[in-house]
Amino acid sequence: MTLDLPPISPDLWLQRAFSARAALSGGVIRRQSRDIDRIVGRARFLHELERRGFHAVENGGQTVIFCNSDPVRILR
Repeated sequence: MTLDLPPISPDLWLQRAFSARAALSGGVIRRQSRDIDRIVGRARFLHELERRGFHAVENGGQTVIFCNSDPVRILR
């Protein structure tokens, strides 16, 4: 069963994602990669990461966003 949610604007999606408590405290947030592509668009999302100095990794359909400018190391 899929739910048809009302459409959300790219601006509102970005605002909500980056105003999450974890994002505001320099933590980590996770979002569905397909939602990023469908709602915001990959190019705009990557631009927003660059503008904010954030990093992200993608795996298994999820995008993990590091809401700080610290280096990211893949351990294994």
